[in-house]
Amino acid sequence: MKRLTTLLTGLLASALILQAQQYDVLDQVRADIRKAYGMEGPHRLDEFGTLTKAPKGYKPFYISHYGRHGSRYAWNSETYTLLHNVFEKAAEKDVLTPYGKEFAAKYEDFYMEPWINSGDLVPLGYDQHRAIGEFVYQSFPEVFKGRKKVEALSSTGQRCIVSMGAFNLSLKSGNPELQIRLSSTHDGMTVIAPPSAPKALRRSFKGQKNAVSLESSTDFFLRITPWQEVLDKLFTDSAFIEEFRGGAVGFLRELWQIYCGYHNYESAPLFDDLLTPEQRLRFWEADNYFSFRGDITARYSVIPLLEDMLSKADEALSDPQMAAHLRFGHDYILEALVTLLDVNRCGTVPATPEEAKYWFRNYDIPMAATLLMVFYRNKGGDILFKVVLNEKEALLPQLESVQGPYYRWSDFKAWAAGLLTEHPCEN
Repeated sequence: MKRLTTLLTGLLASALILQAQQYDVLDQVRADIRKAYGMEGPHRLDEFGTLTKAPKGYKPFYISHYGRHGSRYAWNSETYTLLHNVFEKAAEKDVLTPYGKEFAAKYEDFYMEPWINSGDLVPLGYDQHRAIGEFVYQSFPEVFKGRKKVEALSSTGQRCIVSMGAFNLSLKSGNPELQIRLSSTHDGMTVIAPPSAPKALRRSFKGQKNAVSLESSTDFFLRITPWQEVLDKLFTDSAFIEEFRGGAVGFLRELWQIYCGYHNYESAPLFDDLLTPEQRLRFWEADNYFSFRGDITARYSVIPLLEDMLSKADEALSDPQMAAHLRFGHDYILEALVTLLDVNRCGTVPATPEEAKYWFRNYDIPMAATLLMVFYRNKGGDILFKVVLNEKEALLPQLESVQGPYYRWSDFKAWAAGLLTEHPCEN
C-alpha cells in the first residue's frame, strides 16, 4: 500500500509539472479567445478546480491570501483619451479607412463612461470576489468555524477596497460569528504593493534592479506582431501617430488594452473583429512577454510581501483563533509574487523570448486572480500547506512534495530563509 501511495503521489506531481509547462499554449489561446485577454480578462468563475484531499490525519486551520482586485475599467484614463485623440486627429486628416471610420464611431459612442470611471471596480468585479469568498468558505469550512478572527488588508485603491468588502461579505454570510477586521492604510502599502508604498517606506533588495538579459519587450513586439497590418486596417496613412505619446507602439498597446479589457464591463462584442485569430495570437504572445519580462525583473521588490506572509503565518500558528490573513492588491504584485515563489514554474527564465510562454502565462493573473496558502495540521502538530491559484492546486517545484500538492511548512520556511539571505535589504 505504501508503494502504491508513493507511485500515485509521483504521478500527481508529474501531472502538475506537465500542467505548469504547457508547450501547446498557443493552441490553447487560439482555441479560447478569453485566454488572449491575458491579465486584462475577467476571472473564469466557471472553471473552479476540484481540490484533493489532505494526507490522512491533517485538517485545514489557517489561510494566507493575496488577491487581485476584481474586474475594473482601464486603470489609466489616458488609455481612453489617447485612442480618442488619435481617432479625432485621423478624422481631421481624412486618413481613416472605411473600417477605421466604423471602428472610431463605435469607440466614440463607447468610451465616455469608462473614461469617467477609469480605475474603478465594475459590478462584475464585486460579483467575482463574492463568488471567490464563497468558494474559500465552502472549501475550507473548518478554518472559519466559530468565533474565528479574519484580518484583511487592502491597497488604498477603490477597486481593491470594494473587492475586500465583497470577499469578506461572503465569509460573514457563511458564518456571522466571524470577527473580521478590515484595513486600508498608506503604510499598509509596504505589504500590499511595496513598489508603490510611500517613498519614505520603500525598501530595495539585492538583485531588484538586475534586468533580465533578454530582448526588450518593445523589440519583441515589433518583431513578432503584425502591427503594421493592424494600423493599415484602421488608417490609410498612420505616420501621424508618431506625434502622440509612445508613437505607434504606444497606440497599439493601449488599443490592445481596450480590445482585451472592455469585456469586463461590456457584453456586446464591439471591437472583436479588429484582429484575426492569428493576429490576436501574436499580440497576446507579445503582451505575455511584456508581463513576464517586467515581473521576473521586479520579483525581488515584493520580498516585503513574502516577509509578511511568513510572519503572519507564524502568528497564526500560536493563535488558535486566527483563521485567515487576507490581502487585496494588484496584478503587478501578484505576478511578481508567483514568479518569486516559482508557482507552477512560472519563475523560469527562458533562453529566448519565444520560450517565455511555456512557463509564464499572464492569463493566469486575470481580474480577481487569487493565491491561497492553505495550512493543515495533524494531532502531532506537524504543519503542511498547499498553494491554490485561481481555485486550482499549484506546484512549488523547489520543494519536495509530501503528497500531491502538499508541502511541509518547515521546508518552505527554510527555502524562504535562503532567498532572503541571498537578497538582503540594501537601504
